[in-house]
Amino acid sequence: MKVTLERNYLLKSLGHVHRVVERRNTYPILANVLVTATADGLDLRATDLDIEVTETAPAMTATPGATTVPAHTLYEIVRKLADGSEVRLETDGGERMTISSGRSRFELSCLNPDGFPDLKADSFSHNFSIKAQVLGELIERTQFAISSEETRYYLNGIYFHTIEVDNKTVLRAVATDGHRLARAEAPAPEGSEGMPGIIVPRKTVAEVQKLLEGSEDEVKVELSDTKIRFSLGGVILLSKLIEGTFPDYDRVTPKNNDKKMEVDRAAFATAVDRVSTIASDRGGKAVKLIASNDMLELSVTNPDHGTASEEIAVSFEHESFEIGFNARYLLDIIAQIRTERAVFMFNDSGSPTLVQEDGEMNALYVLMPMRV
Repeated sequence: MKVTLERNYLLKSLGHVHRVVERRNTYPILANVLVTATADGLDLRATDLDIEVTETAPAMTATPGATTVPAHTLYEIVRKLADGSEVRLETDGGERMTISSGRSRFELSCLNPDGFPDLKADSFSHNFSIKAQVLGELIERTQFAISSEETRYYLNGIYFHTIEVDNKTVLRAVATDGHRLARAEAPAPEGSEGMPGIIVPRKTVAEVQKLLEGSEDEVKVELSDTKIRFSLGGVILLSKLIEGTFPDYDRVTPKNNDKKMEVDRAAFATAVDRVSTIASDRGGKAVKLIASNDMLELSVTNPDHGTASEEIAVSFEHESFEIGFNARYLLDIIAQIRTERAVFMFNDSGSPTLVQEDGEMNALYVLMPMRV
């Protein structure tokens, strides 16, 4: 193999593919990136057996061929080369790759590409295109609620499905960790109707989110019951899906919460952040909310450090009401509210609370209370 290309193109492609490679691997070849020189350019592919990322970088190929080299090492070498420089990759016999640029020269050990795993794609039952910005928004508004508890593996991702709402089909994303639930939706793209409900794993979600950053293009999505493939700007990300049944989130979404509180989002977030400074991690970062007479008092009591309280103006036309929440969970949800005012719908101090935007229904959040 003998191929020449610009350092910036190679760095961009390696930046996309090397992230899926785990630094510790049982199988040495999984620490490598598959490098294939063809007449069309330089193909780079990496996998952790659950996710596979492929990208083609423009290159001039003198001699086609393929090999595998350590992904993170190659990335670091290319990252430290001069901006805009020309990079030459060359192998002879396949056991070592020479990387040269200007007066710099490196040699890396290679492994036979025949042993590189192929995360073969199934036949996809559904495919559609969606604006990168729209898909990115669905992910951003829900990913913070993904569970990290491995025993409930079916909560370790975002649940995507289509559903009829007011005689319109929407694509809905839902995530929950049992303490909070995030739900966002957008008009369903053509071709997504009737798609199976799928759970996209946390790591895949993070990689897709990075892939979508700053893009105004459309991303092509293909899916089956077991795999999903995203294609955008020459990058192809193929991933296994989480097998399992996502819980009936509609059942835990409050329907009859009748105590409405409207609050300035920025003022509320600042107040929660301030009073939670002395909250105890051992106590679950608990903050108490007491609403009465269009005033909200936020307070924290820490037996080891003392107390904190703050009052802010709200719109609340009910009898005095108090409830406690985990401050971090509360701040995570408020960070997703895009309108100036946030709307809280309460039932009682032991029931889930609904949080949503003022006048907007593209996203809603459910937060479980805690005793304080």
